[in-house]
Amino acid sequence: MANALQQQLLKAGLASKQKLKDVNTKKRRDRKSNIDDGSAALKESIAEQKARQAAEDKALNEQRFQEALAKGQVRSLITEIKRLAISLPERAEIKFNYTIGSKIHSVYINEKLQTQLLGGLLGIVRYEDTSLLVPHKLAERVALLVPDWCGYLWQATDAAPAASEEDDPYADYVIPDDLMW
Repeated sequence: MANALQQQLLKAGLASKQKLKDVNTKKRRDRKSNIDDGSAALKESIAEQKARQAAEDKALNEQRFQEALAKGQVRSLITEIKRLAISLPERAEIKFNYTIGSKIHSVYINEKLQTQLLGGLLGIVRYEDTSLLVPHKLAERVALLVPDWCGYLWQATDAAPAASEEDDPYADYVIPDDLMW
């Protein structure tokens, strides 16, 4: 009886079999899409938990910053950054990208500075919208006191594990000098 109207329209020639199939398919899809499987509540709770965690982290960082500011450590850190900052070369060709939060920043450096950055001798600090190259120890202090300023800090986990040369299947292939990831 549910399809009585459809049968009447089909007999009268006002609808075709294909249109009836399309309508039934659309109805079935609409019913399936309206089923609540609980994923919306789960997504909402996960998003709420992430927002709460981010707020707690931000509050903790702000508290650390205020404590350090009260102790005068941030002021001394700023003067140390300005004093020990390595000037960027004017004719640099290598673009070095780093992230702070979710924003990507880049700085142009030469090969010497690149090897020092990747070797863990230097770090990048972003202070007052300026990227500064500083010694690694200073960059570590900045990461502890004011994590929002630390742009790039080499860590032992960044280094790729050295594969033994006898097991390397690509040992016969030459790697181009200008290859950048």
